[in-house]
Amino acid sequence: MKNNILIIEDHELTRFGLKTAFEGCDFIDKIYEAESAEKGLEIASAEDVNLIIMDLGLPGMNGIEATKKVKSLNKDIKIVILTSHNDEAEVINSLKAGANAYCSKEINPKRLTQVVQSVLDGAAWFDPSISHIVLEAATKVQENEPQKPEKNYGLTSRETQILKLITEGYSNIEIAKELFVSINTTKAHVASILQKLEVDDRLQAALKALKEKLV
Repeated sequence: MKNNILIIEDHELTRFGLKTAFEGCDFIDKIYEAESAEKGLEIASAEDVNLIIMDLGLPGMNGIEATKKVKSLNKDIKIVILTSHNDEAEVINSLKAGANAYCSKEINPKRLTQVVQSVLDGAAWFDPSISHIVLEAATKVQENEPQKPEKNYGLTSRETQILKLITEGYSNIEIAKELFVSINTTKAHVASILQKLEVDDRLQAALKALKEKLV
């Protein structure tokens, strides 16, 4: 299946480089471009966009606000944040806004295409340089919350196994290969996990699993 992506980046040279990196990918169909969040939202509303590569430091509306608006427009659109900063507040606010991946602009172009492909398949991905921020944030939330009795979400042993792989960044295809099951079986398990944990996506499931020590 081919996908359409949208690159929202105000620097023309960076935008050109990103477009060039994705033009040879067999999983990409159309590549849209926007120099501002406002223009990007227009494109996302009018076209069939599967994934957005979002710069945080945009003029006018910033990337975090744009991510929130995209997710309110269509929660199925995947968002890959691309930034030159690893500020803790930006990382946490990006995740709260609904970002599916967070990448440094120093990432190798080939690696970025691999990240985008895995996110399109349902994985969440964090640049190794900010992984500690995500884990520390989950730990702080847990420490600051009053102690509550453990909630039994009714996860089966297989669902717990899959949840652990989700927290490790495995895509549906990778989970299916790891557990020797079909992709449809994997998708059914993931859907059940999201429903039982009362979350909307895999990233929220991973954070909840880490926070509540479910895996």
